[in-house]
Amino acid sequence: MTSIEQPLQRRKLSDEIQDRLLDLIKLEGLQPGEILPSERELMRRYEVGRPAIREAMQNLQRMGLVSIRHGGRPRVAEPSVDRMIAQMSESMHHVLSHSNSTMDHLKEARVTFEAEMARIAAGNRTEDDLAQLHSILVKQHELGADPAGFIKCDGEFHRAIAAASGNPIFESLSFAMFNWMARFHSDQVRKPGLEKLTLEEHEEILEAISEKDAVKAGVAMRNHLERANALYHKENL
Repeated sequence: MTSIEQPLQRRKLSDEIQDRLLDLIKLEGLQPGEILPSERELMRRYEVGRPAIREAMQNLQRMGLVSIRHGGRPRVAEPSVDRMIAQMSESMHHVLSHSNSTMDHLKEARVTFEAEMARIAAGNRTEDDLAQLHSILVKQHELGADPAGFIKCDGEFHRAIAAASGNPIFESLSFAMFNWMARFHSDQVRKPGLEKLTLEEHEEILEAISEKDAVKAGVAMRNHLERANALYHKENL
């Protein structure tokens, strides 16, 4: 039996309610922070029970579209790229845990992305950006013997470079990719005993950004990440 010959499946009631709530938000032009109708009102409007309403609301909350607080009416959520990316975390955990090729693709994507971020940061950085990067690097030097602290500073350093680009979406994506690797494959972002080399490479990247040398910054970042990837590959042969 072909797909077009298969019987239509009945949709879950909560899915139908979810779509109607989305239409409600769009048609009434509800803005972030505005209150949605109460459960009782929605039950009466759509002639359904409380479970269907609650499931639909919870689905919209997981999608980052609705904010639900205990004891309060649901509201249209404030838009947040960070929240949207965070909601992908568990899905990424599942994919990265069961697909070596996806990890390889993520590493490749990160190298290209971070090299471009360093290049853009070199052209757009401000004195405040440089001060922030320098402060993080000083702190990372002090935490060389603290694995968790060292990795945390590493992520902050890369995020600060992306932030210097002036594009907040770049910043969120940079932090997300680092955290996915640090959380699910920490050996991808830190090799014990190589802290000194990592710091030297970070200093080289910061120097290029400080000099507004976009080409040098991009090359330094690419070399930094490709070195780490090559070491991981060598250790796992």
